[in-house]
Amino acid sequence: MKLKIEITKDGSTTLLHPKYQTHYHSVFGAIEESDFVYINTGLLYVLSSEIRQEIKQSCSVLEVGFGTGLNAFNTLLKTESLPINIDYLGVETNPVPLNIIKKLNYPEQLLANHKTDIFNKIHDVSWQEKHQLTKQFSLEKRQEDIFNFKITNQYDVIYFDAFGPDAQPELWTAKIFKIMYAALKTQGVLVTYCAQGNARRAMQSVGFKVSRLPGPPSKRHILRAVKE
Repeated sequence: MKLKIEITKDGSTTLLHPKYQTHYHSVFGAIEESDFVYINTGLLYVLSSEIRQEIKQSCSVLEVGFGTGLNAFNTLLKTESLPINIDYLGVETNPVPLNIIKKLNYPEQLLANHKTDIFNKIHDVSWQEKHQLTKQFSLEKRQEDIFNFKITNQYDVIYFDAFGPDAQPELWTAKIFKIMYAALKTQGVLVTYCAQGNARRAMQSVGFKVSRLPGPPSKRHILRAVKE
């Protein structure tokens, strides 16, 4: 099944999955969504939060749904000027083919054409191994079922960017959020674009303190869940 490349309203690309008939990023703006949901509401919230002042030199990020690599690339760019190292793990069951990746326009749209080689490297490096992409950013990509994820008490931030409940309802249940809760450090944060009530209640059922927050201009609400 062939992935279809589409242009979102902010000019950046997304992909349409033919099986699930769902997009990898918001059609109202792929970069807008990445900035608002994952960078600002997740990563920068944790880095600026008084409750996480022990984060001095490093921050660990887990992304569920690595997909196009947009969130990883955006995180690398946004933290280049910060005095912090990012340890990034992306989990994906079905990696996007490289011939599709090469057609995505994120370096251009993020005004980072000079970093195109880094965006390509994000996808060219091998899976199941850790790679130091820059002095401040390490990346590991794992091709595995997230239900088999076993790491506990390690991550400061989780970008939960799986396909939505209509496409893959099994990824928005208490079973999966119990795994996410265990993976986070105390006071760690999970952020996601999905604000569906069933997903929010599933997070709360495993111990998360969940806030429904205003979303980007194209979306009413998003969720941020904290492991207290």
